[in-house]
Order: sequence, then C-alpha cells, then structure tokens
Amino acid sequence: MGMHAASAPLPRHPTGALADHFRPEAPPGVRGGRFARHARAHFASLLRRADVELDGAAPWDPRVHDDRLFARVLVDGTLGLGEAYVDGWWDCPRLDELVARVARAGVAAARWSWRDVLAVAEARIWNAGRRSRAFDIATHHYDLGNDLFEAMLDRRLTYSCAYWKDARDLDEAQEAKLDLICRKIGLRPGMRVLDIGSGWGSFAIFAAERYGARVVGLTVSQAQQRLATERGRHLPVEFRVQDYRDVDEPFDAVVSIGMFEHVGPKNYGTYFDVVRRCLRPDGLSLLHTIGSRAPSAAGDGWIMRYIFPGAHLPSAHELTRALGRTFVIEDWHNFGADYDRTLLAWDTNFRAGWDRLRVRYDQRFYRLWRYYLLTCAGKFRARQNQLWQIVLAKNGVTGGYASLR
Repeated sequence: MGMHAASAPLPRHPTGALADHFRPEAPPGVRGGRFARHARAHFASLLRRADVELDGAAPWDPRVHDDRLFARVLVDGTLGLGEAYVDGWWDCPRLDELVARVARAGVAAARWSWRDVLAVAEARIWNAGRRSRAFDIATHHYDLGNDLFEAMLDRRLTYSCAYWKDARDLDEAQEAKLDLICRKIGLRPGMRVLDIGSGWGSFAIFAAERYGARVVGLTVSQAQQRLATERGRHLPVEFRVQDYRDVDEPFDAVVSIGMFEHVGPKNYGTYFDVVRRCLRPDGLSLLHTIGSRAPSAAGDGWIMRYIFPGAHLPSAHELTRALGRTFVIEDWHNFGADYDRTLLAWDTNFRAGWDRLRVRYDQRFYRLWRYYLLTCAGKFRARQNQLWQIVLAKNGVTGGYASLR
C-alpha cells in the first residue's frame, strides 16, 4: 500500500476493522478459460491507451499472476482491482506511475462495473457524514495504531499534504505547511483558534509554540486525543473528542486541515454554518482539503471500503454552492502536486519502519497500505486529485486580502 489468497487474515487488533470487510476469494462465477482470455485482451487494449503493457518490461507495467484478475475487475471494478492486488494476483514495481498513466489517459472512466453504478446510487441516497456515523472513521482508520502513524509521518505527526516549495525533507515541508496556514489566517499571540479535525495535534501545538496562540482541537479519535494532549501538555492547547456540529463558542480564527473529506456533501451547508457562528466578525477561516477534478458521488470503491469509509472528495462546484453567500472567498490556493511527493515520503517511511511494524501488522496489511499510498500518489501526479487551501471571511477583508504562497 506477496501474498496469495491463502495467506493469514489481517489481525483482529489493530486492523480488525479492515479484516471484517476483507474477502480474499474471487467473486462467485469468476473462472479462467476463454472468458479470461477475452477479458485479458480487453484490458490490454485499454491499457495501451496509457502506454502500459500487461506483463511488459517497463516498471509501470503490471505483472499478472492470476488471470482471474480480469473477470474480477469486470465484476467488482476498482474494489476488485485493489482486493486482487492485496491477494497477490498482480504486482507492479511502480504502482504510482501505473495509476498516474491510467488516470491521465482516462482509462478508468472507460471501465465501470455494476458495483460502481450501485455505489453512486447509494451515495446519492445515504448521508455518510451524518452525526450517527461521525465517529466510525476513528475506529476504522485513525485508531489502527499510533505506532503505524509514528513510523509513517513526520515528527509532528501531520497527516495531510506537506508544502514542498523550499523544503528539503518531510519534516521541513510539514512545518512549512503549518507556518503557511498560520500566516494565511494572520495568527498573532493570544488569538483563540478552533482546529476542526486536529489529529495528533500538529497544527495546534505548532501554532501555540511558534505564534503564541490558544487552540481548541476537535477529533473523533480517542487515541488521537490522548496522544495530542500528552504532546501539548505544557502549552495553551485543548483537545476534545467532539463532533464539530456541537461547537458554539467564539474564536478569532477557524481552521480545518484534512478533515473536510469526511464531512460529506449533504453536510457541507451545516459545516459552513458552524464555522460562521464560531468565527468572530473580523476573523478568517482556512479550509485545507483534497478536491476532485472529476467529482463522483461514490469515489473509489476500494478506498471507500478499506481506507476511508464514507469519504467524499469535494468538487469546486460543490464547495462554492455550499458556501453560497455565507462567506467571501479571499484566496484559493492549489498545491495538489505536492501531495504526490508527500505520499511517496510516507511510503518510504512506512517501508523503512516495517521491521518494527510487522510485529503487529501482517503481510496483507503491508500490501494493502502500500496500495493505498501509491495509488493515491498516482492520482495526484495525474492531477486528478487536487489539494486546496481556501481562505474565507464573513464579510470580506477591508481593502483586500494579501495572498501568500
């Protein structure tokens, strides 16, 4: 993110939430033979549009170990493709570049399964970000284990896109991103800031240390809240396990860094209403979120099942429609290309730390996690996914806002 389908299941702890959903067998009715040969020829033709060859010599060419793969993708779409990778049915030395090439060529759009169509219909009906599901993502993802994220992330445990403009390594790039946010909201000593989706406390602690701010951070993960509280114990920071909808206090600034992807389009209006009621009249709010160039109601089936259930990447249209007249958009900064480099840095750290992690996580998890990191890197490289920082003001900044880069 090579084992085969008979490998041991993911451990119940800390990856039990993933194991509960994982299905190592092929879908019923998927077999080899003539159908598999025709399916292989079909996908080979599609991939050639992206200058990719099945079982080719280039590092981005996929190596197929089980020809049932093609029928599985026809049945289950992106979900089946990812599950087959974790099962060891195929490999690719440069999985990130394979995904980037396929995304640029629009090959994925040419192959929809019935499961993809059903997922779109379900997403339009159900509200995945509703209050009753708000804490589910913590159990499924953020509570997998602090050891995993400590091995993978920077020293501040910043689980969002870094800013690489003048940085030499991941630690510098993440501090540059945190500092950029502080400067964009005009942070000064004594200001009270709300951090919606505070994670392990990277922004709150940085803002308190470097700018003398007082920060309240919200998370849905008790594991994150405990570690963040310990890390910031000598600073004017407070971390709460609390739904963003329940906050009604005045703040000089409001930020959200990598949380909006879990809000869901049916709740965008509510989210911005909460920000507006908490923000003082002259305050600024900054939204740091992944965005989608080609919005889909359902998203990637494999990511939705195994990594971020209920997540939705907003489009620019969805955001501006939800904002309506509630805010003036003062600045919209896109540095999505930096997420490619960030994800590759996380992958490098994850591989480097695997000897320690393998005590608690099995080989299936290794393949699953690298598939997650590398396929996401490819999508950002192809500019299919974006990273936006949007600065908002209730009534606009008098005289205009000075954009920072």
